Amino acid sequence: MKFKTRLVVAFFTIILIPLALSSALVCMVGKYQLSSIEKNYGIKNTTVESLASSVTVLTRLTEQPYRELEALIQEDPEEMEDAAQLESLNGELQDKKSYLLVRKNDTISYIGTEASKAEKVISQLPEYGAAETTSENGMYLGGKAQVLLKQIDFRYSDGSEGSAFIVTNVGSLIPEVKNLFVEIIVCIFLVLVFTACVLIIWIYRSVMGPVGKMREATKSIKEGNLDFELPVETDDELGQLCGDLEDMRKRLKNTAEEKLKFDKENKELISNISHDLKTPVTTIKGYAEGIMDGVADTPDKVAKYVRTIYNKASEMDVLINELTLYSKIDTNRIPYNFTILSVNDYFNDCSEDLSLDLEAKNVEFGYFNYVEPEVKVIADPEQIKRVVHNIVNNSVKYMDKDKPKINLRVKDVGDFVQVEIEDNGKGIASKDLPNVFERFYRTDASRNSSKGGSGIGLSIVKKIIEEHGGKIWATSREHTGTTMYFVLRKYQEVPVNE
Repeated sequence: MKFKTRLVVAFFTIILIPLALSSALVCMVGKYQLSSIEKNYGIKNTTVESLASSVTVLTRLTEQPYRELEALIQEDPEEMEDAAQLESLNGELQDKKSYLLVRKNDTISYIGTEASKAEKVISQLPEYGAAETTSENGMYLGGKAQVLLKQIDFRYSDGSEGSAFIVTNVGSLIPEVKNLFVEIIVCIFLVLVFTACVLIIWIYRSVMGPVGKMREATKSIKEGNLDFELPVETDDELGQLCGDLEDMRKRLKNTAEEKLKFDKENKELISNISHDLKTPVTTIKGYAEGIMDGVADTPDKVAKYVRTIYNKASEMDVLINELTLYSKIDTNRIPYNFTILSVNDYFNDCSEDLSLDLEAKNVEFGYFNYVEPEVKVIADPEQIKRVVHNIVNNSVKYMDKDKPKINLRVKDVGDFVQVEIEDNGKGIASKDLPNVFERFYRTDASRNSSKGGSGIGLSIVKKIIEEHGGKIWATSREHTGTTMYFVLRKYQEVPVNE
């Protein structure tokens, strides 16, 4: 889940879940408290809406005592002078947070509470007969009294006017009503806290899990440890970040491995060049000392020594040139001069040069061209010549037959021109064949050292062919010979629409 989607889900969750849970809890708490109020105070058909108004609650609270008092007065008004009866009635009213006042003519004959608390009410009591204009819901006395008053007027047996008042303090709600509203507020608060905690834990775990793994990964990278894997477990932004970090780790590891390989190759190159230069240098030094010491005491010997010195110097020049070319290849600084070449013309000239060189080395050379005259390629003639000569020289260097032979074939293979250079040399073992184009790879280190060379000739060949957009490979059989193949893409003219 995307992080943006998580936030949208969290937004709607923090609205909908508290709303649903709060509604459910309010209904449960409200039902419980309403049943408690009805049971404790004898109120029936109570609703939350009715409890929301304190006057409505207090009116219904004294509804039953009012009717009982009214029935008692109608049956026997003289009961309003019976102290025991009045105390009993007042006790019932006190359970309902109310009290009783009885007035005879203009005198208060009974007060169901402390006189100091009733003074403000007594000073605002309505006149006799006011009950005819009020319903059983009572009347509200404002000012300093702040009470709900229910009045029942009657006459004593002696004709005196009497009034009984049920007084309920509007400022004091019944405890269950207070508890109901408090519990509703607490429930809503708890639901909000619960929802917030769940969402925080959800988002925290979804964020801190990948972040923790990334911290461990960056710590390992900082310490140079790249041998680990950072799995991508989510498809969100953090998962993508983990994927990017894993890609970075892989690249760093590859770079580190390439650097180690490069350092190893450089050390091997230096070792090879040092070893291969040491032999001709020693020879040159020896023959030069022979001339200086007079060992070469005849013109023929001097000529022989000089010729040997020249040949060894030439070997050193070849090694140095290979090293220079390798350096250019490694830094991609080979200057290519691509041009359109006729395949027949180019390889005919190339075969003539090879024929002369190989004839001087007593190597039989065969040239076979199966390409039509109009076939062309785009290539650097100097570099392709270097490819052919490197392969041929490599074949001659390791030739072990009494009658060495090298064949050059040029074939048309569809969109490519394929060049094959075949020898009847010692061959290459199957386990070594896949590695012959790697830098510094030697199938037989001792044999190659004796033959000279830096071990980078075929790697140079591969690099040049790949820069031409071609491909190179080899097949070989031990003790039979080796065939090197490379292909170059044909040049195809695009017709111009007139």
